[in-house]
Amino acid sequence: MRFAFFVAIIIAALASLGLGLAGIGWGWIVLAIAGPLTLLGIWDLIQSRHSLLRNYPVIAHMRWLFEGIRPEIRQYLIESDGDAFPFNREQRSLVYQRAKQEQETVPFGTQMDVYKAGYGYFTHSLAPLHPKNNNFRRQVGGPDCTQPYDISLLNISGMSFGAISANAIAALNRGAATGGFAHDTGEGSISPHHRRFGGDLIWQIGSGYFGCRTGGGMFDAEKFAAIAADPQVKMVELKLSQGAKPGHGGVLPASKITPEIAETRGIPMEQDCVSPAAHPAFSTPTGLVAFLGELRRLSGGKPVGFKLCVGHPHEFMAICKAMIAAGTYPDFIVVDGKEGGTGAAPVEFTNSLGMPLREGLHLVHMTLIGAGIREHIRIGASGKIISGADIATAIALGADWCNAARGFMFSIGCIQARACHTNRCPTGVATQDPTRQRGLAVEDKYKRVSNFHRNTLRGFAEMLGAMGLDDPSQIRPETLHIRATDPDSILHHRLAPGQLFEEDCPEAFATPWNLARADNFRPADAMEFRESGAHAATEKQP
Repeated sequence: MRFAFFVAIIIAALASLGLGLAGIGWGWIVLAIAGPLTLLGIWDLIQSRHSLLRNYPVIAHMRWLFEGIRPEIRQYLIESDGDAFPFNREQRSLVYQRAKQEQETVPFGTQMDVYKAGYGYFTHSLAPLHPKNNNFRRQVGGPDCTQPYDISLLNISGMSFGAISANAIAALNRGAATGGFAHDTGEGSISPHHRRFGGDLIWQIGSGYFGCRTGGGMFDAEKFAAIAADPQVKMVELKLSQGAKPGHGGVLPASKITPEIAETRGIPMEQDCVSPAAHPAFSTPTGLVAFLGELRRLSGGKPVGFKLCVGHPHEFMAICKAMIAAGTYPDFIVVDGKEGGTGAAPVEFTNSLGMPLREGLHLVHMTLIGAGIREHIRIGASGKIISGADIATAIALGADWCNAARGFMFSIGCIQARACHTNRCPTGVATQDPTRQRGLAVEDKYKRVSNFHRNTLRGFAEMLGAMGLDDPSQIRPETLHIRATDPDSILHHRLAPGQLFEEDCPEAFATPWNLARADNFRPADAMEFRESGAHAATEKQP
């Protein structure tokens, strides 16, 4: 029975050949179909790469056909409105509706399980307010900053030119310029498409120092200062790690480097472009803090900060100790949750490494409070930010503003095809194929970017008013309730100003704080073990 289909094709091919030779015209038509399938079946039998094809010639190819269309079948026919892979249909529809200025209400009540562990909700007021506007902003810039920036509550998160298309970059930036919010460049530096419409830019600098690197891949201060002086650049963000693949570098093969990408990044076309996992410009918390100060000086006093997905708590606390020791602080920190997106990442990294946004944001916020330095530093949050409720949740956990990447991708047409790594994005968003990019019309999509931003903040403002508040800064942790999943979760601990230096500090914070050291990212006990081991080895020498 395994070969029944193949045998039937052979019979059809022979019969059609006979009919054709007998002068019956449609026999040749059948042969044109059955003949190639017969040859395909013969090849399946003699090839050795796929066991399935050897055992089920011809018909086994149906497996690859159905595998190819499986995501579309699931999305269009099978998944429910609440199935998140990674964004559910309700979330995607909300973005599309707000971007297109369509009706965005839902009927019949929530589809969420409100008694499920992890469900979050806000308490409302019996005396609701009506905020006068939704153009909420926060000033970013500490005492060492001479050019502070008033950032919107919602901005475009980092997506590099190369990861997304030229038309996508242009549409996002024009939307940001129209709506008055910021556009993070991603670590691929500032392309001509970022500059076309003059939208405010947050220049992200990764470990490859694209746009400000020497020929050997090291940081070039002169190149950095020249680009940072551009009035369009409002802030500088040093990327330490990314939620979707923390602690992972990257390689852009030479075959994928176009002349435009090479010019934008400042790299040669004839060799692979490597982004190391760690920054070569520094290796210690003290070095990081000094480097941030140097970036601020070179930029002419613009806000400078760093982005990270929280990993070992003691490493972030080591950075805080280095700040205190140096008496200088970054102007902002962006916390990226491990649920954040990427064009491509190893499955072990995207599924199993890094701290989710809720825990990471809470840890950073509480650590800064416990160290007594929260007033010096603003906090941004990124990681599956889609709605006003997502913004409110991040603010309750300590954020001053939010960034969104995939939400804005949806606004310009992304359908979550998850083909970002193939260069065959069906909507022209995540591809460098000029024929596919053509499908993304900048003149239409930029309006949707601006609409999504405005309508999301309107939804947030209405939610804020329902809580009896008229400013985001009034949202307190007590306003947000999350059904407990882990009794030992760090979310259960809150610190008072300076409490990290007190004996009553919760163990969840006290332990990593005691391990942190300003001169090294390694914990103190590991360093002491290494030093004592080296000392003992020395004593044993004759």
